[in-house]
Amino acid sequence: MSLFMGVGMEGFIRADTVKIKPNKPWGVWLATIVIIALLIYSLSAVLAPFLVAALLAYLSDPLVEHLCRWKIPRLLGVILVLLLLLALVVLLLFILIPLLEQQIALLIQKVPTLLAWGQSVLTPWLADHLGVQKEIDISQFKFSMANHWQQAGDILGKTIRTVTGSGLALISWLTRLLLIPVVFFYLLRDWPKVLVGLQQLLPRRIEPTVSRLIRECDEVLGAFLRGQLLVMLALGIMYAVGLAIVGLDTALLIGMIGGLVSIVPYLGFIVGITSASIAAYLQFHSLWHVAAVWLVFVIAQSIEASVLTPQLVGDRIGLHPVVVIFAVLAGGQLFGFTGILLALPVAAVLMVFIRYFRGRYLRSIWYH
Repeated sequence: MSLFMGVGMEGFIRADTVKIKPNKPWGVWLATIVIIALLIYSLSAVLAPFLVAALLAYLSDPLVEHLCRWKIPRLLGVILVLLLLLALVVLLLFILIPLLEQQIALLIQKVPTLLAWGQSVLTPWLADHLGVQKEIDISQFKFSMANHWQQAGDILGKTIRTVTGSGLALISWLTRLLLIPVVFFYLLRDWPKVLVGLQQLLPRRIEPTVSRLIRECDEVLGAFLRGQLLVMLALGIMYAVGLAIVGLDTALLIGMIGGLVSIVPYLGFIVGITSASIAAYLQFHSLWHVAAVWLVFVIAQSIEASVLTPQLVGDRIGLHPVVVIFAVLAGGQLFGFTGILLALPVAAVLMVFIRYFRGRYLRSIWYH
């Protein structure tokens, strides 16, 4: 669904013929952007549930629109989508997370084996080929790991006791969690009204141009958020299923990590195939199983490049992998978890406006 509806061909024609007067209030726009950034920084903890709900509403709106085309009332469609998301959350909490917890515990148990392999195989190879003389003290590492895990357990226990012991903190945490489905329901129910109201607030002189840019932002965000999330999920499932067929004990854990990290192109492939190859060699002590792991990742990557990305994402995003990494890190550094949620959508929208102003610059007298 386009963010702003009701702009026909006249809007496109007028968008190209709009003449903006030289005396633009750039100071007002700059002050507005600064004030919004300061508000996001100050209210980042409060905004997090609202941003999560808005993101879920944006991603779910096409599904509700599809249900509406089947003559289902919008309110009923919103309720059905909300129930579907709650069912997925319950499935995640009671099935997937316990499986991941088991595999993480199994991975921790294999750390001494990994260290022994590093001491017997990796260290001599580094000494012979790179001249690196470094011994791995397994006993010291085991003591350090046990000490750190004990400290982490103490910190986690204290945190849980503090949160559960403080009624106000617990109520605040539960309130923010329960806000997400409530805000999601009302936003998704009134989504078309909100968009039409925002369109009506635009000055008529710039409304066609802004509407066109908003439609482009909608295409980019839709392709990235919906498409890229589906690609990540599909890659995670293919990695996990393929590694499970190979017989790897930590197939689900490595597959999900590879799928999540694949938000940066090729990074999920590199991380997944490296960790899976080491895990396969330590478990089976056979290069044939390592070759089978490589075959799984090559097949999954080929399907992603030839089918999933062209069909689900396309070439409309224009976000370089370096931009993706920088946006996530900068958002997290500036605004915490709220900044991580906003990083990629804001970067995708900025790319649309950068392309627009670049086009105007190339057509201007300053360039020619």
